[in-house]
Amino acid sequence: MPEITSGASVLMVVAALAYLLGSIPFGVVITRAMGLGDLRAVGSGNIGATNVLRTGNKGAAAATLILDAAKGGIAVLIARAVVGEDAAQVAALAAFLGHLFPVWLGFRGGKGVATFLGTLLALAWPVGLAACGTWAVVVALTRISSMGALAAAVLSAVWAVLLGQSDLLALIAVLTALVLLRHSANIARLRAGTEPKIGTKTP
Repeated sequence: MPEITSGASVLMVVAALAYLLGSIPFGVVITRAMGLGDLRAVGSGNIGATNVLRTGNKGAAAATLILDAAKGGIAVLIARAVVGEDAAQVAALAAFLGHLFPVWLGFRGGKGVATFLGTLLALAWPVGLAACGTWAVVVALTRISSMGALAAAVLSAVWAVLLGQSDLLALIAVLTALVLLRHSANIARLRAGTEPKIGTKTP
């Protein structure tokens, strides 16, 4: 963790604003705006890019991926520029929690992969790039989105150590634990060999 130099009240304001930014459900907003229906009634019901892809609209899925990553990254960059490095990590966690538990959707949000990667890219871009590369390689090899997500999350701590960003380890541990928790059903299906591959329709 970085040295805490900001006051508690300042960090609380940062956390609140980052949470609100992170809680914007871009998948739901984009699919509704494009007339694709309620995303929560499609496929797995998740609000992330992988489920948006199940609508058959690749553009909507790409936009969701980019915006979900960007909201985490933007929260970090603004907090760092205005307050400092301690606020940047607070913003990362708060934005991530906002995506997972958005107030606008009754605290039922996404699984956080894109937002996780976006915050890592903003916090330490070499670590973020390594995590994105991990996701891309695993998905290319397995065609299973959740496998890539889990590998990227778990190995991100390793990349942080190897790339000299050990001050991120505590935050990464918390984010990774949340990613694993949100993917508990996926993990069960992976173990059972029933996890669908990208392009497969989910009942």
